[in-house]
Amino acid sequence: MIPTGSAQAKPTVQDVQHRVDRLYRAAEQASERYNQIHVQLTQMRGDVSALRADQARQQKQTEQARQVVANSIVRQYEGDSLSAVGQAVVSSNPKAFVSQLTTMSAFNSMQAGQYSSYLTQAKALSLRQQATRTQLAKVAQLEQQAAQDKATIDKNLASAKSLLGKLKAAEQQRLLDASRGTPRIPANIPASGRAAIAIHYAMAQIGKAYVYGASGPSAYDCSGLTMRAWGAAGVGLAHSSSAQFGEGTHISASQLQPGDLVFYYHPISHVGMYIGNGMIVNAENPSAGIRVTGLYSMPYAGAVRPG
Repeated sequence: MIPTGSAQAKPTVQDVQHRVDRLYRAAEQASERYNQIHVQLTQMRGDVSALRADQARQQKQTEQARQVVANSIVRQYEGDSLSAVGQAVVSSNPKAFVSQLTTMSAFNSMQAGQYSSYLTQAKALSLRQQATRTQLAKVAQLEQQAAQDKATIDKNLASAKSLLGKLKAAEQQRLLDASRGTPRIPANIPASGRAAIAIHYAMAQIGKAYVYGASGPSAYDCSGLTMRAWGAAGVGLAHSSSAQFGEGTHISASQLQPGDLVFYYHPISHVGMYIGNGMIVNAENPSAGIRVTGLYSMPYAGAVRPG
């Protein structure tokens, strides 16, 4: 009898490794988007606060202009204007009559100017209200994107853990050992000044855990590690690999010096720190944690010298 099918082959450790790596990669891409969104949200929430303060100031100016117009209308019907009309009506002196009309005309022109000022202020207020609404809508959209990226991180991380969990303990340990590799930590890294401080910080974190969105002290993601390392040297960086790519002097691979930041993938979604000798220290993924690896162990995208 000819068989109609065959049992599905059991995946090898290498198969699982590749699948886990792809899941980690997708999770890191989502994580770095998530980090970048939070960098943008911090700026945008500051903008919203400024817009609201500006709107409040404009609201006050608009109310003041409205009160001026309201008061002038009251005066027109209850005050000086009625008196001027009465004097004009009873005046038998033509010159006095013309003089009173001129006074009334001047008053009405002033009132028209006040009304025009009010319209200008009201329009300015409307523009500020619309700007605030627009910025709030952008914030809401980014917050929704952040939530979606967080869901992607959680889903891919859970899938990776599930794959690892299906392996026998010994096979799983071999996979983890293979992913970590043997770190080739140099005995001496030629660096000075702020770069030396940043390198010292990053190297001291080797062996710690990789956690999406973390920035120390017990766990890091890729940009969290480089942010904290250079922060220890007094250089502020955003918690985002794509943002860090714009926060320094761009250099070629041939110009690399210890302490420089090296970026990977297109679009950029991973960053490590160059330590010389063709090696980087980086927060790699949840299996590998923070370790030393080769400069070209991932698709190279460019490099930046902070500070």
